[in-house]
Amino acid sequence: MFRKLFLVTLLVFATFASATAQKKEMAQAKAAIKAGKAVEAEASMRTLLANPDNRSNEKIWLVLFDAVKKQYEDVNEQMYLKQSTDTAKLFEAAYRMFGVLEGLDSVDAQPNENGRVQLKYRRKNAEYLDAYRKNLYTGGSFFLNKQNYQRAFTLFSAYIDCAEQPLFQSYDYTTKDKRLPSAAFYALYSGYRTNDPVATLRYKDLAEADTARLQLTLQYVADTYRAQGDTIAYVSTLEKGFDNNPVSEYFFTHLFDYRFQRGDTTQALTLCDRSLAINAKSKVAMLAKSAVLLTMQHYDKCVQLCDAIIALDDSLADAYLNAGLAYFNQAVKIDNAPKHTRAERAKMLEFYRNSLKYMQTYRKLAPTRKDLWAMPLYTIYLNLNMGKEFVEMDAIIKSL
Repeated sequence: MFRKLFLVTLLVFATFASATAQKKEMAQAKAAIKAGKAVEAEASMRTLLANPDNRSNEKIWLVLFDAVKKQYEDVNEQMYLKQSTDTAKLFEAAYRMFGVLEGLDSVDAQPNENGRVQLKYRRKNAEYLDAYRKNLYTGGSFFLNKQNYQRAFTLFSAYIDCAEQPLFQSYDYTTKDKRLPSAAFYALYSGYRTNDPVATLRYKDLAEADTARLQLTLQYVADTYRAQGDTIAYVSTLEKGFDNNPVSEYFFTHLFDYRFQRGDTTQALTLCDRSLAINAKSKVAMLAKSAVLLTMQHYDKCVQLCDAIIALDDSLADAYLNAGLAYFNQAVKIDNAPKHTRAERAKMLEFYRNSLKYMQTYRKLAPTRKDLWAMPLYTIYLNLNMGKEFVEMDAIIKSL
């Protein structure tokens, strides 16, 4: 009995000693705030809160808030007086003010011994922070301009997350705050610039509501999915971007490459036609379509389209390549036949001659692409009995 009484006495004494130490430390922190040592006071209170047993002590949270608030006010005063100061400290202090009062709100929202929630601080604290919330957005923009993308993401994220905090539920930011989508875009962009896929994708749905930047949002999201190897999400995002803007070079080219490289020529051709239906002179879509027509062996249509491209821009090397290969492939098909008539041979030589003018131009425009023009020209020179040119091409092929 004595032992139990002794243990209870020790426990009561330890609890009393701990409470006394807390009161002393809080009193010292309050004095430090008044003495202009708010940074030290903040560190002291955060040390107390690091102990789980102290997390429910509202008084510690309140002293901590006063310490952070004092730091914000000091920097704000220096800026008002046009004194030299670190602007970043203002936004960092604003960010911490939100963190402290949101933490206090979670304590305030705990049921009492009767199981009832009696909020003492929410209304007052929400009203106070609402006036400063714009500083989270401004601070995010500040760090974004400084290319400090991690801090930019943190502040934009805090701005957005206010909409989900119980502390601010009466403000209905989700419905009333028209800047949420733009904050989400900037958060997404910040995550993208730091190569953080989790941060990039966290607010992607909200960012898509920023219609002015939708193309960029979908592009960053698509790049992120591709880097992660999530092919399904990558293609789905490309399709969404292409549906929204069929003439966008990014979405068209990436979606076309995906379809074309997998041999899905029908869908690749449909993409080209959809893009050309909006911009009939899109050289990117025209070149892509010529490649599909070449692959599908629609040679006459391929040459016709390539000629149209060259008429628009005679510097596009691939237009000459595709037209040249369209003729070349037809010639080779006849050439590889076991037997062919005189008329067929004449047609073969005609195809080689037609191919020649395109392939020679392609060589001039793309001199380093020997892998694409050397063998066709070698074959053409051989069949057209162009000895000098054949010797040159034979040497080039041997050097590859």
